[in-house]
Amino acid sequence: MTLVQMHPHSASATPVHKTVADAMDTAEPQVWDDMTVEVALSVMASARAGHLLVCDNDGLCTHLVTQAQLTAVRDSCAYTDRVQLRDILGDRGPFTSPMTTMAEAEHVMPYRRLDALPVVDEQGSALGVLAIAR
Repeated sequence: MTLVQMHPHSASATPVHKTVADAMDTAEPQVWDDMTVEVALSVMASARAGHLLVCDNDGLCTHLVTQAQLTAVRDSCAYTDRVQLRDILGDRGPFTSPMTTMAEAEHVMPYRRLDALPVVDEQGSALGVLAIAR
């Protein structure tokens, strides 16, 4: 699991800045990684969401998947209705901690070309999503 927060703040630093926990959306739809691509697209459409948090069988967040990613898979020549989310997703992450400052997140997200970033607790459970407003 890759966490975005890397630098702890010293006691002599400036006052506490707004954190990811202050800005994240906690009402993000979560799905299991054994869900098929077609069902995930249906969940996304009914939730009117641009992305879904994907969790493993232990309930730990493993990925954030976008509508564009799922549509590209569905439209590929190798697609079948049996393709599950776990079949198309690579390594876990990236993720961020709710204690990451907004300044750090705002710096990292464009650098890594992220529009949204899952926020997880110390155990890896999803807490929400930090999305860049466009």
